[in-house]
Amino acid sequence: MLTVFYGSDQMRVRSEAHKYIDSLIKDGQTVVRIEADNYEAGQLLNLSSATVLFGMSPIYLIDTLSNRADSYEELLENLENLATSIETFVVIEKDLNASDKKQFAKQTDNLNEYKKAGVETKFNVFAMAEALVNKDKRQLWVLLQEAKQNGLSAEEIIGTLWWQLKTLRLAMLTKSAEEAGVKDFPYNKAKRALKNFKDGEIETLSLRLLNLYHDGHAGKCDIDLALEEWVLRG
Repeated sequence: MLTVFYGSDQMRVRSEAHKYIDSLIKDGQTVVRIEADNYEAGQLLNLSSATVLFGMSPIYLIDTLSNRADSYEELLENLENLATSIETFVVIEKDLNASDKKQFAKQTDNLNEYKKAGVETKFNVFAMAEALVNKDKRQLWVLLQEAKQNGLSAEEIIGTLWWQLKTLRLAMLTKSAEEAGVKDFPYNKAKRALKNFKDGEIETLSLRLLNLYHDGHAGKCDIDLALEEWVLRG
């Protein structure tokens, strides 16, 4: 069973999620919190298919796995498993973009959104990774400006772009997600995107991004301007 609480009003999101859990919990039942920092690869799949032979199954609270790209990708991959499991899973998330919201909605009708009045949806930094794999330079530049307007630091943006380039490099050098040590969803997505890049292009982009990060922190350049130049050069 899968129930999701999300939105820009995180205080309300968390309050309502815990009220819901309180309405379900029985005497002696525990709540197990799963967060991005302590998430282990394969954990959701294992929990959704596990059977508790003795005692009462806990309620699993999956708390903001979007704080880490790989754990969030695995959450999206396992939504059907969570929804069809006999175990109880409650998800807390920040704002969901349209694509992610659609994926959640395919697996559960129990979506609960709480927005702060007058507050726009928080910028989704992973949209930049999508523009990068599509080699959509114009869209990537537009998203970079939006990211800055939403208060994201150059380091946060570089971290996401670097993760995407690393996944592309792994997809280029390996034959399977297992060999690469990553999950199927981001791996297969990167594998399909390889056709968009010329020989050596991914390595060049990665090296330039790494150099601008180090040069920015060493005071050799303005990291924000260098990042914008990186995006424009493509």
